[in-house]
Amino acid sequence: MNKIIHKWLACKKVMHYVLILFAFLIYSFLSIAEIKAQGNLIIIPRRVVFEGAKRVQELNLANTGTDTAKYLISVIQYRMKEDGNFESITEPDSGQNFADKNFRFFPRSVILAPNEAQTLKVQLINSGGLKPGEYRSHLYFRAVPNQKPFGGKEEKKDPKIISVQLIPTFGIAIPVIIRTGETNTTVKLSNSLLDISNSDAPQLHMSFTRAGNMSVYGDIKIDHISPQGKTTMVGLAKGFAIYTPNKARHFILNLDKNAGVNYHKGKLHIVYASQSDIKPIRFAEGELLLN
Repeated sequence: MNKIIHKWLACKKVMHYVLILFAFLIYSFLSIAEIKAQGNLIIIPRRVVFEGAKRVQELNLANTGTDTAKYLISVIQYRMKEDGNFESITEPDSGQNFADKNFRFFPRSVILAPNEAQTLKVQLINSGGLKPGEYRSHLYFRAVPNQKPFGGKEEKKDPKIISVQLIPTFGIAIPVIIRTGETNTTVKLSNSLLDISNSDAPQLHMSFTRAGNMSVYGDIKIDHISPQGKTTMVGLAKGFAIYTPNKARHFILNLDKNAGVNYHKGKLHIVYASQSDIKPIRFAEGELLLN
């Protein structure tokens, strides 16, 4: 009986990792450009949000490279700038709350063989006394460089020659967000401008203004509507965020120049909405007349 139980548990564990890797394969086809920018580590989901009764969440990690890799996991604090870039900070800005005192995670490091997957757990703690609002910190996954030379053999060095070896490293940061209380956040779209001087692709310039106590995260979808009423999707930006305490964010989106539309006529319909498949929330919406 014990042997049967052990075999059943082993099969269950194997199936768990098979399902994770299958999810990564699906994800890779949907977000191949994003994955390339991240090196060989894939993380699903790309953000952790605690709200309501959620106390524990899981992150699925996978190594898509050809070598075994080690990643150290730590907490880092970021501010988002108006252009969407991030910079590291040690003290919160006015209106910003760090979340690092209110969650813990394990393990603190992972070693993944090629095509191996592992689960990381994030647990909410010490949240009973939090004031209403949003708290945010970031989990940072830093690759530990492999110091062994290619081929696995140590090269002999001339002691009379001083050499410098540059080893590239990369890291991925994902937000951990804790929300308490009701949201009163609003978003407005303004200053939309289409630039068609770029030969590579038409560029749509947009400005978003956020007000309230929570950040927003979703997708921006651009449709071209011809004078005859034909609708063609010409742009999509997934995972667009405006984090607290930012009140504004400026964004430039390259539109599809091969969509067979005339960017001199008609109008562009812009929708910024959450990523819910059931009932997405429209944060902001607007139109730009073309002439």
